[in-house]
Amino acid sequence: MTVVYRPTDLYESGVKARFQRAAVMAADRVVATSGAVLTALDVPAATPSLVLPNGVELARFANLDEVPRQDRAVYIGALDERFDWDAVREMAVEAPGWAFDVFGPGRPPQAPLPANVVLHGPISYDDIPEQLRSARVGLLPLSDAPVNRGRSPMKLYEYLASGLAVVTRETEVLQSNPEFGVYGYETARDAGKAIIAAVSVIMPNRHGMAAAAEEGWAGKARKLLDFTLEARR
Repeated sequence: MTVVYRPTDLYESGVKARFQRAAVMAADRVVATSGAVLTALDVPAATPSLVLPNGVELARFANLDEVPRQDRAVYIGALDERFDWDAVREMAVEAPGWAFDVFGPGRPPQAPLPANVVLHGPISYDDIPEQLRSARVGLLPLSDAPVNRGRSPMKLYEYLASGLAVVTRETEVLQSNPEFGVYGYETARDAGKAIIAAVSVIMPNRHGMAAAAEEGWAGKARKLLDFTLEARR
């Protein structure tokens, strides 16, 4: 039996950090979702390791049948300490003619939001593609929580596969890439500039769709399987 540990997040301290360290030491191979996560784990030199970012379910999100795109920016995901409401506020103020639709479980912010930010609550996974295909920009407003440093969000490629431009806070993993319609910002105050750049992308974002097409889960699974089977050769 070959034990493969696939860490997805950085835990700097506490119970999760201890459990993760124990998992790394017990594994025959380690497959991290980002270089930042792998580096932080300090994997023993004798343990083979691989960086394999999260991917996308292409059959669900990649659809060339165009629907009318509305001036909408969409976020779909948890509303917890990893989410930056201040960045959303800045973007909504900078683009007052746009709707900012936020889907996901969690608590709303204590401070008031601009009128063009609408909180919809949780959404079914089956309903996500329809929401994305009718929007123009996907949002990744990450907070400065340490766990975000090494995240490889599946939403990045879900947004791109759906033909959206993307606005994201820049991290060690997520960087601005205008060629593919990805626009980064460093702090919440800079988020407004990023949304203005993103709204200019011609829809659908075909360069982003092409990039996402290389990141399907089927290809990721083949790489993982090949890497695992190497231990038996």
